[in-house]
Amino acid sequence: MAGLIAYYRVSTARQGASGLGLEAQRAAVLHHICSGGQLVGEYTEIESGKKYTNRPQLQAALQECRRRKATLLIAKLDRLGRNVAFISALMESGADFVCCDNPHANRLLLHMLAAFAEHERDQISQRTKAALAAAKARGVKLGNPRPLAALELARAVHYSRRPAPEIVAMMQGFRAQGLTYRAIARELNRLNIRTYRGCIWYDVTVKAVLQQQGSQVDEKAA
Repeated sequence: MAGLIAYYRVSTARQGASGLGLEAQRAAVLHHICSGGQLVGEYTEIESGKKYTNRPQLQAALQECRRRKATLLIAKLDRLGRNVAFISALMESGADFVCCDNPHANRLLLHMLAAFAEHERDQISQRTKAALAAAKARGVKLGNPRPLAALELARAVHYSRRPAPEIVAMMQGFRAQGLTYRAIARELNRLNIRTYRGCIWYDVTVKAVLQQQGSQVDEKAA
């Protein structure tokens, strides 16, 4: 039976202490090993996905994999990082790893997924910065503890985190074909397309995105 070393990563100490994010990753790992393999070790990293040079737990996990001749198991590729060069270097090093959400992905698909993850990271960063700048231009003091200012800033950041235009266009196409919100969510999940938070889609989230997109079109037409 093949040995598996699980690697989890969360971005903040708060997530690590609360278990936020870790529980979902562990659930994905446990679901994967039900189909075969034995979990022989677990490593947890608390580090931003932007940082690639300081990953002591990842290095320890890879060292353990080499010692046991085991395979590194991760819940999603972006838990390793959202950087094409980093993922490519890891593959070139000969490290054997499997992603629970795409267990049969070949090298080409892994490169593509890493590119998509890097693009989405950059888009989220740009949209968030733009939203914060817009909020500041409207007179919102960033970090202001006053409830109204905090609410305004939260709304600005929320609306900056929309799905990529290609995903929205796909959803609109499905809708034009007569698919229900639930059917669209099911199709997106089948294609392993996730929300900006890395979650699966539900009918209510699909509906919210399409309604939000519709309101933007109405505003532009007005």
